[in-house]
Amino acid sequence: MSTVRSAPTLELTPEVLYALMRLRQDVFVLEQECLYPDLDGRDLEPGTVQWWAEDGSGEVVATLRALDDGGDVVRIGRVATAREARGAGIARELVVAVLAATRGPVVLDAQSHLEHWYARLGFARDGAEFLDDGIPHVPMRLAR
Repeated sequence: MSTVRSAPTLELTPEVLYALMRLRQDVFVLEQECLYPDLDGRDLEPGTVQWWAEDGSGEVVATLRALDDGGDVVRIGRVATAREARGAGIARELVVAVLAATRGPVVLDAQSHLEHWYARLGFARDGAEFLDDGIPHVPMRLAR
């Protein structure tokens, strides 16, 4: 059983912020071997909300960020789940929580192999496939 939490980046405790960034580093930089600037400045924008799930012991097991992309558009990104927590539906819980808490269109850039996973949540491809750090991605949109 996981607990979903959210807060604007600037309201996070240092311990929670560290746990979120550490998980992103573990998944994207170490596991997927992508050398990219994860700390891109967008986490500090006033409209950015961090979402995360904690297991029963309070350990962060999944995270994502929701960005204000302007024009009432929310951008979901940096979706990461700890290896040992995958397959339990935790990332889905996070995305569903963001969708329940926001209005208007939601966009994201999905790794191509996850296009069908996001499609089950109502997202549709919204452009051509592209490479991001050597990994194929597709832009997706959920219009509401």
